[in-house]
Amino acid sequence: MAQAHAEIPDKNIYFIPHGSKWPVYASVALFVAMLGAASWLNQASWGRPVFLLGIAGLAAILFKWFADVIVESVTGRYNKQVDTSFRMGMVWFIFSEIMFFAAFFGALFYARALSLPWLGGEGDGIATNSLLWEGYSAAWPTTGPGDVGGTFQTIPAWGLPLLNTLILLTSGITITIAHHALRAAQRTRLLVFLGLTVALGCLFLFFQVEEYIHAYRDLNLTLGSGIYGSTFFMLTGFHGLHVTLGTVMLAIIWLRCYRGHFSRDDHFGFEAVAWYWHFVDVVWLGLFMFVYVI
Repeated sequence: MAQAHAEIPDKNIYFIPHGSKWPVYASVALFVAMLGAASWLNQASWGRPVFLLGIAGLAAILFKWFADVIVESVTGRYNKQVDTSFRMGMVWFIFSEIMFFAAFFGALFYARALSLPWLGGEGDGIATNSLLWEGYSAAWPTTGPGDVGGTFQTIPAWGLPLLNTLILLTSGITITIAHHALRAAQRTRLLVFLGLTVALGCLFLFFQVEEYIHAYRDLNLTLGSGIYGSTFFMLTGFHGLHVTLGTVMLAIIWLRCYRGHFSRDDHFGFEAVAWYWHFVDVVWLGLFMFVYVI
């Protein structure tokens, strides 16, 4: 009987992982998680466990999916054309994320700069103000007409938000130093500064949780606090989700660097996560200015 030999990847063939089941499984897990989240926000008793089940399933699926991709990479299945496709895909992914946040920033701008003055009686809104909300003051921040959610206080920009801004800006520096260390084949420096970036991401999330607790417990600033509360938690919450995903990806990249998966000339996995992390930093700067400061 002839002895089986390991398959040698052909660098001239564009590798396509045929029959991958992970996209379908991930879609189902995301649906379960979002169904649970929506039900939880609407105070359904079964919403929270369904949400946690979906998140746990998604985490397990992504773990196996990442493992498959890493095996494909380290076994040499990706040629230069595949690398170019990955780069183009990451560029378009980040562009889609820019549009995602642009929609939320647009909602904030529309509510604050257009709807609020109109409801307060400026311009063509005079009739509406006198008939529906006479005496309503178009001042920001606001719960909107009817004082939805009751009175609340805002979070000062120069406390935890400023600290988190400094943390994220510092993390942008540490990951850049780590990238230069990778290109210079300085393994210890790479692991130290990439590990610092992961730690700073965790620290940012810790302080954001503290901020949310303070908002709900002491300031009566909740998701139900009218238009301000909904836009505040929508923008900062989705950004926090992106920081969480970015931190997880950075941790995986740290493990891959520790295992020696990257070289100075072949490390797009590292670069892709670094691009994503810089995008997260830039979005936070916009949030800090337009949500907390102005």
